[in-house]
Amino acid sequence: MAPSRPFVLGPLDQISVEVYGLPEFSRTVQVDASGQIALPLVGSIQAAGKAPAQVAAEYAASLRRQYIRDPRVTVNLTDTVSQTVSVGGAVGAPGIYPVTARMTLLRAIARAEGVSEFGREKEVVVYRRVNNRDMAALYDLRAIRQGMYPDPEIYANDVIEIGESRGRRIFRDVITAAPLLSVPLIALLN
Repeated sequence: MAPSRPFVLGPLDQISVEVYGLPEFSRTVQVDASGQIALPLVGSIQAAGKAPAQVAAEYAASLRRQYIRDPRVTVNLTDTVSQTVSVGGAVGAPGIYPVTARMTLLRAIARAEGVSEFGREKEVVVYRRVNNRDMAALYDLRAIRQGMYPDPEIYANDVIEIGESRGRRIFRDVITAAPLLSVPLIALLN
């Protein structure tokens, strides 16, 4: 398994900031649209693009420099808006879903109510931006379910597209329309 990417905060994420032994400095804050958070005594700190542990270390360093001898700070994510994945194509409920701790391809598709009856399980594409380059990877869900390949991890801002079988959709449409077509034929034959 590839090493996991560190989780980073984004605009509108909500975090809890705890300063051990000093409840007056502990609070729940929301990262603003510009990526900043406002904290007691130190003012604004850039949070977007940083891991919660980085924000905690920066806040502790600011408190240490100015006010508190040895602050112990923890920062935890309480609600996320910025960490989402888009699932589209032939799934039960296409949409944008929050990324959980260890989301995999199968879990993301399950969140979108699974592959629809017209979905092509051999044509699942994951689009991802890595080091300012757009990447795409093709997956076969059947092979993953059978254990032939590992279930790939899904990260924030990934886009998952499930291919659609046009032939199966046309066949369903013909079968659905068949009763409508047979009524005029029976009337003509009589």
